[in-house]
Amino acid sequence: MKLSQTMTKANRATSAAVEVKAFSRDFSNTVDEMGKVIVGNEELIRNILIAFFCGGHVLIEGLPGLGKTLLVKSLNKVLGFEFKRIQFTPDLMPADIIGTQLVVEREDGRKEFKFAKGPIFANIILADEINRSTPKTQSALLEAMGEHQVTVAGTTSVLEEPFFVLATQNPIEMEGTYPLPEAQMDRFFFKLNVQYPSHEELRDILSQTTTSESYELRRVFAEREALKRVMEMRRLVRDVLVSSDVHEYIVNIVMATQPGLDGNVAGLSDDMREYAKRYINYGTSPRGGQAIVLAAKASALLDDRISVSFEDVDQVVVPALNHRILVNFEAEADNVTTRDVLEKVMGELRHGE
Repeated sequence: MKLSQTMTKANRATSAAVEVKAFSRDFSNTVDEMGKVIVGNEELIRNILIAFFCGGHVLIEGLPGLGKTLLVKSLNKVLGFEFKRIQFTPDLMPADIIGTQLVVEREDGRKEFKFAKGPIFANIILADEINRSTPKTQSALLEAMGEHQVTVAGTTSVLEEPFFVLATQNPIEMEGTYPLPEAQMDRFFFKLNVQYPSHEELRDILSQTTTSESYELRRVFAEREALKRVMEMRRLVRDVLVSSDVHEYIVNIVMATQPGLDGNVAGLSDDMREYAKRYINYGTSPRGGQAIVLAAKASALLDDRISVSFEDVDQVVVPALNHRILVNFEAEADNVTTRDVLEKVMGELRHGE
Protein backbone atom coordinates (compact mmCIF):
# COMPACT_ATOMS: atom_id res chain seq x y z
CA MET A 1 0.00 0.00 0.00
CA LYS A 2 2.76 2.42 0.94
CA LEU A 3 4.70 1.53 -2.21
CA SER A 4 1.60 2.17 -4.31
CA GLN A 5 1.07 5.58 -2.71
CA THR A 6 4.72 6.46 -3.24
CA MET A 7 4.49 5.53 -6.93
CA THR A 8 1.30 7.57 -7.30
CA LYS A 9 2.97 10.66 -5.81
CA ALA A 10 5.99 10.16 -8.06
CA ASN A 11 3.75 9.88 -11.14
CA ARG A 12 1.91 13.07 -10.18
CA ALA A 13 5.18 14.90 -9.68
CA THR A 14 6.44 13.70 -13.08
CA SER A 15 3.17 14.72 -14.76
CA ALA A 16 3.32 18.17 -13.15
CA ALA A 17 6.90 18.67 -14.27
CA VAL A 18 5.95 17.76 -17.85
CA GLU A 19 3.06 20.24 -17.81
CA VAL A 20 5.25 23.01 -16.44
CA LYS A 21 7.90 22.36 -19.12
CA ALA A 22 5.22 22.43 -21.82
CA PHE A 23 3.84 25.73 -20.49
CA SER A 24 7.29 27.33 -20.48
CA ARG A 25 8.05 25.97 -23.96
CA ASP A 26 4.81 27.21 -25.57
CA PHE A 27 5.14 30.57 -23.85
CA SER A 28 8.74 30.99 -25.06
CA ASN A 29 7.79 29.94 -28.59
CA THR A 30 5.08 32.60 -28.65
CA VAL A 31 7.51 35.29 -27.47
CA ASP A 32 10.12 34.22 -30.03
CA GLU A 33 7.61 34.19 -32.88
CA MET A 34 6.36 37.69 -32.04
CA GLY A 35 9.97 38.82 -31.80
CA LYS A 36 10.28 38.33 -35.56
CA VAL A 37 8.35 41.55 -36.16
CA ILE A 38 8.47 43.29 -32.75
CA VAL A 39 11.93 44.70 -32.06
CA GLY A 40 12.76 44.93 -28.36
CA ASN A 41 9.98 45.23 -25.79
CA GLU A 42 10.58 41.67 -24.57
CA GLU A 43 9.23 42.53 -21.12
CA LEU A 44 6.13 44.12 -22.65
CA ILE A 45 5.41 41.01 -24.72
CA ARG A 46 6.03 38.79 -21.70
CA ASN A 47 3.58 40.74 -19.55
CA ILE A 48 0.90 40.76 -22.26
CA LEU A 49 1.14 36.99 -22.56
CA ILE A 50 1.07 36.57 -18.78
CA ALA A 51 -2.19 38.52 -18.69
CA PHE A 52 -3.58 36.47 -21.58
CA PHE A 53 -2.81 33.12 -19.96
CA CYS A 54 -4.21 34.39 -16.66
CA GLY A 55 -7.49 35.30 -18.35
CA GLY A 56 -7.08 39.06 -17.88
CA HIS A 57 -7.13 42.15 -20.10
CA VAL A 58 -4.40 44.69 -20.80
CA LEU A 59 -4.27 48.47 -21.18
CA ILE A 60 -1.25 49.71 -23.13
CA GLU A 61 -0.15 53.32 -22.96
CA GLY A 62 2.50 54.82 -25.19
CA LEU A 63 3.42 57.52 -27.67
CA PRO A 64 2.21 57.28 -31.29
CA GLY A 65 4.25 55.17 -33.68
CA LEU A 66 5.77 52.79 -31.13
CA GLY A 67 4.11 49.71 -32.60
CA LYS A 68 1.20 49.15 -30.18
CA THR A 69 -1.22 48.12 -32.93
CA LEU A 70 1.38 45.97 -34.69
CA LEU A 71 2.04 44.17 -31.42
CA VAL A 72 -1.62 43.21 -30.99
CA LYS A 73 -1.95 42.07 -34.60
CA SER A 74 1.18 39.97 -34.25
CA LEU A 75 -0.20 38.35 -31.10
CA ASN A 76 -3.35 37.40 -32.98
CA LYS A 77 -1.43 35.87 -35.89
CA VAL A 78 0.74 33.80 -33.56
CA LEU A 79 -2.18 32.52 -31.47
CA GLY A 80 -4.55 32.10 -34.41
CA PHE A 81 -7.86 33.16 -32.87
CA GLU A 82 -10.58 35.41 -34.29
CA PHE A 83 -9.49 39.03 -34.16
CA LYS A 84 -11.43 42.30 -34.34
CA ARG A 85 -10.22 45.87 -34.15
CA ILE A 86 -12.46 48.62 -32.78
CA GLN A 87 -11.31 52.16 -33.50
CA PHE A 88 -12.71 54.28 -30.69
CA THR A 89 -13.89 57.73 -31.81
CA PRO A 90 -16.14 60.37 -30.17
CA ASP A 91 -19.12 59.35 -32.34
CA LEU A 92 -18.83 55.62 -31.59
CA MET A 93 -21.98 54.24 -29.93
CA PRO A 94 -22.39 51.20 -27.63
CA ALA A 95 -24.37 49.39 -30.33
CA ASP A 96 -21.37 49.75 -32.65
CA ILE A 97 -19.44 47.56 -30.21
CA ILE A 98 -21.84 44.98 -28.83
CA GLY A 99 -24.38 44.87 -31.66
CA THR A 100 -28.05 45.75 -32.03
CA GLN A 101 -31.50 44.33 -32.69
CA LEU A 102 -32.60 44.55 -36.33
CA VAL A 103 -36.08 44.13 -37.76
CA VAL A 104 -35.98 41.50 -40.52
CA GLU A 105 -38.71 40.06 -42.70
CA ARG A 106 -39.23 36.31 -42.68
CA GLU A 107 -40.14 34.20 -45.73
CA ASP A 108 -43.79 34.19 -44.73
CA GLY A 109 -43.84 38.00 -44.68
CA ARG A 110 -43.88 38.34 -40.91
CA LYS A 111 -41.31 40.53 -39.23
CA GLU A 112 -39.12 39.66 -36.29
CA PHE A 113 -36.17 40.98 -34.34
CA LYS A 114 -32.75 39.53 -35.10
CA PHE A 115 -29.61 40.30 -33.13
CA ALA A 116 -26.71 41.48 -35.29
CA LYS A 117 -23.50 40.80 -33.39
CA GLY A 118 -20.96 43.57 -33.01
CA PRO A 119 -17.17 43.30 -33.19
CA ILE A 120 -17.01 42.44 -29.47
CA PHE A 121 -17.88 38.87 -30.51
CA ALA A 122 -14.32 37.79 -31.20
CA ASN A 123 -11.50 36.19 -29.23
CA ILE A 124 -8.92 38.98 -29.33
CA ILE A 125 -10.18 42.56 -29.34
CA LEU A 126 -8.02 45.58 -30.08
CA ALA A 127 -9.71 48.60 -28.50
CA ASP A 128 -7.64 51.24 -30.25
CA GLU A 129 -7.40 54.64 -28.53
CA ILE A 130 -10.10 53.71 -26.05
CA ASN A 131 -9.99 57.11 -24.33
CA ARG A 132 -11.29 58.87 -27.46
CA SER A 133 -14.85 57.61 -27.03
CA THR A 134 -17.46 58.85 -24.57
CA PRO A 135 -17.94 57.24 -21.13
CA LYS A 136 -21.24 55.75 -22.33
CA THR A 137 -19.44 53.86 -25.07
CA GLN A 138 -16.52 52.91 -22.83
CA SER A 139 -18.96 51.38 -20.36
CA ALA A 140 -20.21 49.02 -23.08
CA LEU A 141 -17.01 47.08 -22.50
CA LEU A 142 -17.54 46.74 -18.73
CA GLU A 143 -19.87 43.75 -18.75
CA ALA A 144 -17.95 42.06 -21.55
CA MET A 145 -14.60 42.40 -19.78
CA GLY A 146 -15.90 41.48 -16.34
CA GLU A 147 -18.49 38.79 -17.10
CA HIS A 148 -17.51 37.66 -20.63
CA GLN A 149 -21.05 38.28 -21.78
CA VAL A 150 -23.18 41.10 -23.23
CA THR A 151 -26.83 41.93 -22.72
CA VAL A 152 -28.95 43.58 -25.42
CA ALA A 153 -32.70 44.15 -25.06
CA GLY A 154 -32.83 41.82 -22.08
CA THR A 155 -31.10 38.96 -23.90
CA THR A 156 -27.70 37.83 -22.65
CA SER A 157 -25.15 36.38 -25.07
CA VAL A 158 -22.04 34.61 -23.82
CA LEU A 159 -18.71 35.47 -25.44
CA GLU A 160 -16.56 32.59 -26.65
CA GLU A 161 -13.31 31.79 -24.85
CA PRO A 162 -10.63 32.90 -24.92
CA PHE A 163 -11.84 36.49 -24.70
CA PHE A 164 -9.02 39.00 -24.46
CA VAL A 165 -9.26 42.81 -24.69
CA LEU A 166 -6.11 44.76 -25.37
CA ALA A 167 -6.79 48.49 -25.26
CA THR A 168 -4.43 51.29 -26.23
CA GLN A 169 -4.38 54.96 -25.31
CA ASN A 170 -2.19 57.93 -26.11
CA PRO A 171 -0.91 59.74 -22.99
CA ILE A 172 -0.05 63.07 -24.62
CA GLU A 173 -3.26 64.10 -26.40
CA MET A 174 -5.76 65.41 -23.85
CA GLU A 175 -8.18 67.39 -26.03
CA GLY A 176 -11.12 65.34 -27.25
CA THR A 177 -10.37 62.45 -24.90
CA TYR A 178 -12.28 60.96 -21.98
CA PRO A 179 -10.14 59.46 -19.22
CA LEU A 180 -11.25 55.97 -18.28
CA PRO A 181 -13.27 55.85 -15.03
CA GLU A 182 -11.83 53.95 -12.08
CA ALA A 183 -14.32 51.10 -12.47
CA GLN A 184 -13.16 50.44 -16.01
CA MET A 185 -9.47 50.82 -15.17
CA ASP A 186 -9.93 48.17 -12.50
CA ARG A 187 -11.14 45.71 -15.14
CA PHE A 188 -7.69 45.64 -16.71
CA PHE A 189 -5.38 42.96 -15.35
CA PHE A 190 -2.25 44.93 -16.29
CA LYS A 191 -1.49 48.46 -17.38
CA LEU A 192 1.72 48.53 -19.43
CA ASN A 193 3.80 51.32 -20.90
CA VAL A 194 5.52 51.07 -24.28
CA GLN A 195 9.04 52.39 -23.88
CA TYR A 196 10.85 54.33 -26.58
CA PRO A 197 13.35 52.04 -28.37
CA SER A 198 17.06 52.15 -27.58
CA HIS A 199 19.65 53.25 -30.15
CA GLU A 200 20.26 49.67 -31.32
CA GLU A 201 16.55 48.81 -31.37
CA LEU A 202 15.69 51.92 -33.39
CA ARG A 203 18.38 51.01 -35.91
CA ASP A 204 16.93 47.50 -36.24
CA ILE A 205 13.40 48.90 -36.63
CA LEU A 206 14.45 51.21 -39.45
CA SER A 207 16.35 48.44 -41.20
CA GLN A 208 13.54 45.92 -40.83
CA THR A 209 10.64 48.15 -41.92
CA THR A 210 12.11 49.96 -44.93
CA THR A 211 12.97 46.99 -47.16
CA SER A 212 10.95 44.62 -49.30
CA GLU A 213 11.73 41.71 -46.98
CA SER A 214 8.73 40.43 -45.00
CA TYR A 215 8.36 38.03 -42.10
CA GLU A 216 5.72 35.33 -41.94
CA LEU A 217 4.54 34.62 -38.43
CA ARG A 218 3.94 30.97 -37.60
CA ARG A 219 1.06 29.81 -35.44
CA VAL A 220 2.28 28.33 -32.18
CA PHE A 221 -0.75 26.07 -31.71
CA ALA A 222 -2.38 23.82 -34.27
CA GLU A 223 -5.75 25.20 -35.38
CA ARG A 224 -7.83 22.41 -33.82
CA GLU A 225 -5.83 22.35 -30.60
CA ALA A 226 -5.44 26.08 -29.94
CA LEU A 227 -8.49 26.54 -27.69
CA LYS A 228 -7.84 23.35 -25.74
CA ARG A 229 -4.18 24.21 -25.20
CA VAL A 230 -4.87 27.77 -24.05
CA MET A 231 -7.49 26.62 -21.56
CA GLU A 232 -5.09 23.95 -20.25
CA MET A 233 -2.42 26.59 -19.72
CA ARG A 234 -4.88 28.85 -17.92
CA ARG A 235 -5.89 25.96 -15.65
CA LEU A 236 -2.25 25.18 -14.90
CA VAL A 237 -1.65 28.79 -13.80
CA ARG A 238 -4.32 28.45 -11.12
CA ASP A 239 -2.85 25.17 -9.90
CA VAL A 240 0.49 26.76 -8.93
CA LEU A 241 1.08 26.79 -5.18
CA VAL A 242 1.44 29.90 -2.99
CA SER A 243 2.97 29.57 0.47
CA SER A 244 1.42 31.31 3.47
CA ASP A 245 4.44 33.67 3.73
CA VAL A 246 4.18 34.78 0.10
CA HIS A 247 0.40 35.12 0.43
CA GLU A 248 0.86 37.33 3.48
CA TYR A 249 3.39 39.43 1.57
CA ILE A 250 0.85 40.06 -1.20
CA VAL A 251 -1.89 40.93 1.29
CA ASN A 252 0.42 43.38 3.07
CA ILE A 253 1.32 45.10 -0.21
CA VAL A 254 -2.37 45.60 -1.03
CA MET A 255 -3.21 46.81 2.48
CA ALA A 256 -0.24 49.19 2.56
CA THR A 257 -1.79 51.14 -0.35
CA GLN A 258 -4.88 51.89 1.74
CA PRO A 259 -4.44 55.11 3.75
CA GLY A 260 -5.91 54.54 7.18
CA LEU A 261 -5.88 50.75 6.91
CA ASP A 262 -2.10 50.37 6.80
CA GLY A 263 -2.05 49.98 10.58
CA ASN A 264 -2.88 46.32 9.99
CA VAL A 265 0.37 45.78 8.07
CA ALA A 266 3.22 44.37 10.12
CA GLY A 267 6.69 45.68 9.27
CA LEU A 268 5.50 48.99 7.85
CA SER A 269 7.37 51.94 9.30
CA ASP A 270 5.70 55.13 10.54
CA ASP A 271 7.43 57.03 7.73
CA MET A 272 5.83 54.74 5.14
CA ARG A 273 2.41 55.15 6.73
CA GLU A 274 2.74 58.93 6.58
CA TYR A 275 4.03 58.66 3.01
CA ALA A 276 0.92 56.72 1.97
CA LYS A 277 -1.46 59.12 3.70
CA ARG A 278 0.33 62.09 2.16
CA TYR A 279 0.27 60.93 -1.46
CA ILE A 280 -2.49 58.33 -1.93
CA ASN A 281 -6.17 59.20 -2.34
CA TYR A 282 -7.43 55.66 -2.93
CA GLY A 283 -5.65 52.33 -2.76
CA THR A 284 -6.01 49.23 -4.85
CA SER A 285 -9.07 47.00 -4.85
CA PRO A 286 -9.06 43.29 -3.93
CA ARG A 287 -9.06 42.63 -7.67
CA GLY A 288 -5.54 44.05 -7.70
CA GLY A 289 -4.46 41.43 -5.18
CA GLN A 290 -6.00 38.72 -7.33
CA ALA A 291 -4.03 39.99 -10.33
CA ILE A 292 -0.77 39.85 -8.35
CA VAL A 293 -1.40 36.25 -7.26
CA LEU A 294 -2.29 34.98 -10.74
CA ALA A 295 0.52 36.85 -12.49
CA ALA A 296 3.05 35.63 -9.92
CA LYS A 297 1.86 32.08 -10.53
CA ALA A 298 2.44 32.47 -14.27
CA SER A 299 5.86 33.96 -13.59
CA ALA A 300 6.77 30.91 -11.50
CA LEU A 301 5.80 28.57 -14.34
CA LEU A 302 8.09 30.46 -16.70
CA ASP A 303 10.93 29.58 -14.36
CA ASP A 304 9.84 25.90 -14.35
CA ARG A 305 8.54 26.08 -10.79
CA ILE A 306 5.17 25.07 -9.31
CA SER A 307 5.35 27.42 -6.34
CA VAL A 308 5.46 31.22 -6.19
CA SER A 309 8.52 33.02 -4.83
CA PHE A 310 8.87 36.54 -3.45
CA GLU A 311 10.75 37.49 -6.64
CA ASP A 312 7.77 36.41 -8.76
CA VAL A 313 5.58 38.80 -6.79
CA ASP A 314 8.05 41.68 -7.10
CA GLN A 315 8.09 41.33 -10.89
CA VAL A 316 4.34 41.79 -11.32
CA VAL A 317 3.28 44.25 -8.59
CA VAL A 318 3.81 47.42 -10.64
CA PRO A 319 1.93 46.37 -13.83
CA ALA A 320 -0.85 44.87 -11.69
CA LEU A 321 -1.38 47.89 -9.43
CA ASN A 322 -0.06 51.03 -11.14
CA HIS A 323 -3.52 51.83 -12.57
CA ARG A 324 -5.43 50.85 -9.45
CA ILE A 325 -3.90 53.44 -7.10
CA LEU A 326 -5.00 57.07 -7.26
CA VAL A 327 -2.40 59.55 -6.12
CA ASN A 328 -3.37 63.11 -5.20
CA PHE A 329 -2.32 66.56 -6.42
CA GLU A 330 0.49 66.75 -3.88
CA ALA A 331 2.02 63.62 -5.37
CA GLU A 332 1.84 65.13 -8.85
CA ALA A 333 3.44 68.33 -7.58
CA ASP A 334 6.27 66.34 -6.00
CA ASN A 335 6.64 64.10 -9.10
CA VAL A 336 5.70 61.02 -7.07
CA THR A 337 4.19 58.29 -9.26
CA THR A 338 2.31 55.13 -8.36
CA ARG A 339 5.45 53.19 -9.30
CA ASP A 340 7.40 55.19 -6.71
CA VAL A 341 4.78 54.36 -4.07
CA LEU A 342 4.76 50.65 -4.89
CA GLU A 343 8.53 50.34 -4.99
CA LYS A 344 8.76 52.06 -1.62
CA VAL A 345 6.16 49.69 -0.16
CA MET A 346 7.95 46.62 -1.53
CA GLY A 347 11.26 47.95 -0.26
CA GLU A 348 9.91 47.93 3.28
CA LEU A 349 7.96 44.69 3.15
CA ARG A 350 10.15 42.57 0.89
CA HIS A 351 10.75 39.09 2.31
CA GLY A 352 9.67 40.20 5.77
CA GLU A 353 12.77 42.32 6.26
